[in-house]
Amino acid sequence: MFQLDHEIEAFREEIRKTAERAFREKAAYWDEKEEFPAENRDLLAKLGYLGMVIPEEYGGSGAPVIQGTVLLEEISRVCFNTALITQLALNGPSRAIAVLGSEEQKRRWLPDCARGENMFGIGISEPGAGSAMTDMITSAVPDGDHIILNGQKAYCTGGHLATHILVFARWGKTKGPRGIGALVVERGTPGFEVGHPARKMGGRGMPEVELYFDQCRVPRENVILAGDPESTASFKRLMSSFGPERVGNAAMCLGVAQGAFEAAKAYSEEREQFGRPICEFQGIQWKIADMAVQLHAARLMIYRAATNLVDGFPDPREAAIAKLYANEMVQRVTNEALQIHGHAGFTRDFPLERMLRDARGFSLGGGTTEILRNTIASMVYGRNFDQRRG
Repeated sequence: MFQLDHEIEAFREEIRKTAERAFREKAAYWDEKEEFPAENRDLLAKLGYLGMVIPEEYGGSGAPVIQGTVLLEEISRVCFNTALITQLALNGPSRAIAVLGSEEQKRRWLPDCARGENMFGIGISEPGAGSAMTDMITSAVPDGDHIILNGQKAYCTGGHLATHILVFARWGKTKGPRGIGALVVERGTPGFEVGHPARKMGGRGMPEVELYFDQCRVPRENVILAGDPESTASFKRLMSSFGPERVGNAAMCLGVAQGAFEAAKAYSEEREQFGRPICEFQGIQWKIADMAVQLHAARLMIYRAATNLVDGFPDPREAAIAKLYANEMVQRVTNEALQIHGHAGFTRDFPLERMLRDARGFSLGGGTTEILRNTIASMVYGRNFDQRRG
């Protein structure tokens, strides 16, 4: 196993106890009722976990990425919806602002993020621009001291609860990655409306919404990186901020898979058929062994990505590889864990069917597994491949 230092392992024990005590019992409730776990978010804020990776000078703990990764892993092991809250706080827009924002922006927004008073969402995908995100048409037009924002965003996790949204938009009449930049829109800004939460297969306590911008006037001081119609520089810098999100996504996969694995192992030792525990059958042993190997491999990849930083963000290649493997691993492991439980695992009396549903969404957000393969191949070849050509 990847050896972490004593302080990180002690922190793991601390958060595991907290998660078991505070989050496990109602994990099924948030899913069943499709209710946001506000009480869990309040506790995370009280304990200082939401500001863990925010620098100390802005009210956070200044913890390393690996500590936030372990936090996500342990919370996901018992409650995926609570982990989604944590992921947004650790690896969402506040992380990008901490690295890319101006000093004024950091002091204006980050202390309230650390206290849990600000909740940032992110608006990137559009109805016509999912994997092909550079097809986005949401426009940002400078107008004196403001930016006029027009367009629509889709699949914004927790957007109906967010106090601020980091919105990717296009400066100028450009196509592709040229001219794409980002700015922060505060809730209540005239011209900004939030759609109704969409019902999902998994992660049902943290629904997604569409965002609408109609002549929305955003102060220029809220621009994180302005798009340059003659350059792709802002877009590339913004894309680097996906590194923490991808590592966090992979860490949540690891946590969900670990929880499913532990449940399957325990069940195989208790469940008897043909007069003996089913763990004594070679077929079950091989399943458990394969699951253990996949968890071990994923953990090594994720921890490597979380400790290998470039300009404040996880190395893009390491992050993409870790996310790709973990996204597919969690589907295999949760599926096998359910199989070991037999028909009992298919019922809601056990958490396996929920874990399987939660696991499926990982390979869609933050870069699909297909797009990640394209990204990794581009890095291997050292060149970009234009997916638009026939």
